[in-house]
Amino acid sequence: MSLDLTKINNVHFIGLGGIGISAVARMMKMMGKNVTGQDMQDGEIVKELQKLDIEINIGDQSYENIPDDTELVVYTIAIETYDKELFDKLKSQDKFIIKSYPEMLGVISQNKYTIAVCGTHGKTTTTGMISEIFKNANLDPTVIVGSLLRDKDNNRTNFIMGDSDYFIVEACEYRRSFLNINPNILVITNIEEDHLDYYKDINDIKNAFHTMVMRVPADGFVICKPSDINIKDVIEGANCKIVDYDKYFDANLQLKIPGIHNKKDAAAAVAVAVTVDISKDDGTKYVCNFPGTWKRFEFKGKLPNGTFVYDDYAHHPTEIKATLEGFREIYPKKDGWNITVIFQPHLFSRTKLLLDDFAKSFKDADQVMLLPIYYAREVDDGSISSSKLEFEINKHTDNSEAFSSFLSLENNILIRLQKMNGKNIIVTMGAGEAFKVGDFLLKI
Repeated sequence: MSLDLTKINNVHFIGLGGIGISAVARMMKMMGKNVTGQDMQDGEIVKELQKLDIEINIGDQSYENIPDDTELVVYTIAIETYDKELFDKLKSQDKFIIKSYPEMLGVISQNKYTIAVCGTHGKTTTTGMISEIFKNANLDPTVIVGSLLRDKDNNRTNFIMGDSDYFIVEACEYRRSFLNINPNILVITNIEEDHLDYYKDINDIKNAFHTMVMRVPADGFVICKPSDINIKDVIEGANCKIVDYDKYFDANLQLKIPGIHNKKDAAAAVAVAVTVDISKDDGTKYVCNFPGTWKRFEFKGKLPNGTFVYDDYAHHPTEIKATLEGFREIYPKKDGWNITVIFQPHLFSRTKLLLDDFAKSFKDADQVMLLPIYYAREVDDGSISSSKLEFEINKHTDNSEAFSSFLSLENNILIRLQKMNGKNIIVTMGAGEAFKVGDFLLKI
C-alpha cells in the first residue's frame, strides 16, 4: 500500500467521471501533478475536471489511451467487471504503478488522522456535515466525499484540500473497498442489505463491517448506534472505544435539509465533533449551517405552471422512504401538495432482491413514474424489469406506471403537466440518469 506521492509526477485515471475517483484526480492536480484521464462518457463531473485543464479522453476506454510518460494509473474498480481485458492488461504490465481508487484512499489516509464514514445510507450527508463542522471550527480538513459540496468560494466540489492532519472521507462498502482505508475514527451510519450483486447476504455484509471495525486502533473510536440489531455483532470484540451517536440525537434540531434521517446523520457528525474536542454546542451550531449536497434533496428549478422540480440520489428502499418522508415534512399532503416521483431503479440485482421493499417505499408519493432499470455493471437476464416493479408497487398504492424509454415518459409527463397547477412537486430519483428528465422539463 505504501506509495510516495512526492516522487510521482504523471498520473492517469481510468473511469475519471466517477464521483469518488474524480476527487483524487482533483487532489493530484492541486498537488501540482500532470493529470490525464479517460472515461466512457461525458458528464458534469468530467466537465468540471476539464475546467482544471485536465486532458480527458471520452469514449471507449483502452490501454492505448494511457500516455507514455505515465508513472501512476488509478482505476475505478468497476473495470474489474465490465472491462476484464483492460483490467488484465493493466495488472500484467510493469511500466507504471497501478492503484484502484479504494487503494488510493488507503495511500492518502496512511499519513493522516482519518475519519471514515461508512454505512448503507447517509454516508455522503454525514461526511458533508462533519466537513462543515471541521471547517467552521478552523480545523482545515482534507475531504473526499461521494457527492459535491460547496467550497469556501461557493463552488461545488467533491474534494477539499486542507492543511491539517485531518482527513474526512466517505468510505464505501462495495466489494469491501473501504478496507483499504486506515481510520482513526470510524462512523457507521447504519447497516442494511445492499450490493447483493457482490455480498451473499446480510451476514456477509456484517462480516465486512466487522473487519473494518477491527482496523480501528486501540486509541481510536467507532461512532455508531450500538443497539442497532445489525451493528451489535459488527462491533463485538472492538479494540477501540465505542461512541453511541444516538446520545446526540435531537428530534427538534433545525437543519437546512428536512427529514428524520438527516437528524440522525447530524447526531453522528456532532458525536465526531465531541470526540475531537469540539464542544457539543459548537458542533450542533455548525451542523445546522450545512446546506446539503448535490443530488440530495436538490432543488433544480420551477416550471412555468408553478411546479417545483427536485432531484435526489435515493436508490435503496430505505432511502426512498426517508426522502419522501422529508418531502412530506415541508410539502404536507393535508395542505394539498401533490408529489410525482420519476424513479429509475439502479441495478437488476438490487431491484430483484429488494423488490418487496421497493414496492412498499413509495407510500408518500401521489404518482410514481418508472424508467427502465439502469443496468450499470450488470447484464439483463430477463428476470426483473420496471414493469414488474410497477405491478408490485400497485399492490400497495396503485399509483405507479412503467415506461419503456425516456422519450415515452417525457411525452407522458408533458401531458400530465398540462393538468398540474398550484401545489405540485416533481422529484427525479435514483443513482442513474433520472435527473435528465428534470433537466429536459426545465429546458423546455
